[in-house]
Amino acid sequence: MVKQDFTITSYEVRDIRFPTSQHLDGSDAMNKDPDYSAAYVIFYTNDTQVEGHGMTFTCGRGTEVCCSAIEALAVKFVNMKLSDLVKDMRATHRICTGDSQLRWIGPEKGAIHLATAAVINAVWDLWAKAEGKPLWKLVVDLTPEEFVQAIDFRYITDAITPEEAIEILKQNESTKSAREAEMREKGYPAYTTSAGWLGYSDDKVRRLCREAKEQGFTHFKQKVGSDKESDIRRAALIRDEIGYESVLMMDANQVWDVNEAITWMEDLLQFKPHFIEEPTSPDDVLGHAAIRKALYPRTRVATGEHIQNRIIFKQLFQAQAIDFCQIDSCRVAGVNEILSILLMAKKFNIPVVPHAGGVGLCEYVQHLSLIDYICVSATTEGRILEFVDHLHEHFLDPVVMKNGRYMTPLAPGYSIQMKRESIDDYTFPGGKVHKELAANHKA
Repeated sequence: MVKQDFTITSYEVRDIRFPTSQHLDGSDAMNKDPDYSAAYVIFYTNDTQVEGHGMTFTCGRGTEVCCSAIEALAVKFVNMKLSDLVKDMRATHRICTGDSQLRWIGPEKGAIHLATAAVINAVWDLWAKAEGKPLWKLVVDLTPEEFVQAIDFRYITDAITPEEAIEILKQNESTKSAREAEMREKGYPAYTTSAGWLGYSDDKVRRLCREAKEQGFTHFKQKVGSDKESDIRRAALIRDEIGYESVLMMDANQVWDVNEAITWMEDLLQFKPHFIEEPTSPDDVLGHAAIRKALYPRTRVATGEHIQNRIIFKQLFQAQAIDFCQIDSCRVAGVNEILSILLMAKKFNIPVVPHAGGVGLCEYVQHLSLIDYICVSATTEGRILEFVDHLHEHFLDPVVMKNGRYMTPLAPGYSIQMKRESIDDYTFPGGKVHKELAANHKA
């Protein structure tokens, strides 16, 4: 039973878009002009002071599709009591994934799955607020049995069973408090992508590398894949700024075919990349395995931000196709599905290195890395959390960075609640910012 029970009385869905394409923030070989956006949902309750907020990340056009899918799911939760939802979070998850008609336009992938993430994360946000805890602490305080009860094991029991999952969690129970204290004191290690966007000039990349070093970062990521000679030049430039004592990662954002990925990376190995991220289609399990086989151990393979569900992650682990698991907080269906992936990654000994570009993703995934360290992996070795310094000012409880580390969030909830002014100003197409952009475009 939750400390404070609430009834969901209504909901609101917003299409929120930030015009980041104007400065090429977020630009890469595949996504040349992203407008960081959110399909955003608010669950209102019988207490006007307590709301559940959730969102899924989008890149501009298409956000309206996710909003329509959220509308179809959110209505199911109206008049439901929070206590009924949280006593069986697996069943609550299946309210979204088990609708036999809506499931047809998935199943468990695409816009309907993105919408599921927004809705399910809003329920977790509401639960954490009802308990007066940050989301990570809510989950950390669950018993192993309660933790596992939140997970839908359908389609993954050939990789991990509920019994195995409980055993993993029980092994870490006695030392959880020490790891929690460590995180509260030191925070979780991070790397920066902010210096490496493909659309930035060389001078801007140099400046941002220097600024990131001054902020305590020792791990940097470079976008690659559009032009090989440019990639080589920029890699040399970044190495010149950060030296070889720092870690350089590379990210192709799915732009290559399998053989192209191998040959392209052969020319970049001289710069000692720690990994190549998303070298090909996120759905190509065997392609990732082939790339890894050709390049390992000279560099490693990472992917995950576009992996659509726990089933594809299962196959990547089973096929020994990746070295790093890059969970995304709202590409898969929210906290429930994330917990299953964390446990599979632990069993297959694959470090979890979450994706956190975009709007709101840093706020989200800081909680997930803390859950992974405190409850599941019990180590930060080989694990580091992405940081992108964009749009945090729009959140009530934005991430706090110190010396290249995420400081542990303490406010109740999932850190995803946007300021009301930002919600209204950036709602598309009628918000103040978009009206001004349209007026300027006409002029």
